[in-house]
Amino acid sequence: MSKTDTEPVTNRSEIVFVTDAQDCNPNGNPMGENRPRIDQVTQQAAITDVRLKRYLRDQLESDGHPIFVKKTGDGADVRAALAIDLFESVESADDLDDLDDIESEFLERATDVRYFGATLSFNKDPEDELYQAVKDRFPSQFTGPVQFSPARSLNAVETNEETSMLTSVIATQDDKEQGGFGLDDHRIKYGIFPFHGLVDEHGATDTALSRVDVERLDTLCWRALKNQTISRSKVGQEPRLYVRAEYATDGYHVGDLHNDLVIDGEESKPDGQLRSVRDVCLDVTGLVKTLERVANDGHLETVHVAGSRRLRVTCGGCEIETADEIASTLDERGVPVHEIDIYGEFDRTLPSE
Repeated sequence: MSKTDTEPVTNRSEIVFVTDAQDCNPNGNPMGENRPRIDQVTQQAAITDVRLKRYLRDQLESDGHPIFVKKTGDGADVRAALAIDLFESVESADDLDDLDDIESEFLERATDVRYFGATLSFNKDPEDELYQAVKDRFPSQFTGPVQFSPARSLNAVETNEETSMLTSVIATQDDKEQGGFGLDDHRIKYGIFPFHGLVDEHGATDTALSRVDVERLDTLCWRALKNQTISRSKVGQEPRLYVRAEYATDGYHVGDLHNDLVIDGEESKPDGQLRSVRDVCLDVTGLVKTLERVANDGHLETVHVAGSRRLRVTCGGCEIETADEIASTLDERGVPVHEIDIYGEFDRTLPSE
């Protein structure tokens, strides 16, 4: 890995990441019986940025990258233990003194913190001497330079009422007869969700987010939706379109780039009849025109794109049928583009052996 790859990133990026969900619960609300998060006025479903970041963290860990925020609880003592776990050579408070720059070494190991930041609120009065030393030496928090907004579905969703109460048939140990018990099982029939993300090049300096870290996002987001949504209630989600606009002008980004995407009403079934990706067509005219304009104005470095051939798209004035053709369309319009090869490129950003 070259020195340029490990230096803090200097270009701001804006991300549009479109996913969809079929017959699943993409993000249950624990305060509402774990039902899907649905706006009662618009009937749009929502997926929080916290849920997306959890998928990304889990994929980082699956790829062998050490992470700080794990699924082990939120207790302050747990966070202190997790911080120590990142340092194999640290077993006592004295060992911390041997680290030249504990903040830099922590960020080098805590891959997820470089992206999303973290709160390091350890116990105020820990009994453990090592935990006390960790608390004294660590900053209180890191602000993450990579942030995503919650995603609202482009369509009004319907819930699967027929699965609101499922019955699981089991055999009892005593008489081997079959018995049943109810399972709360709240799902939506279909929703398509555009996430909006931003990579702040100025904040990247604070967490040492590097160029290779940002490039990792181009394959990480896609693979996380593929690999980390395989539990019973989450299976049915797929990545459909990923666009990262890397800007050339310092401090510049378009903003709410995801709002340039709409469902093509003429080519899609009505909201109430959407059941799969085969029923929906995404109009990307606004997105393509915006990127073309920004490129012509000299603000655009490169657009990094990956698209699914299963998602139908329309674009005014272009012969384009599926999302995997968007890169070619941008190229034809003079937009500097990099067509991402998800499974051909991800190994470049895996941990060094």
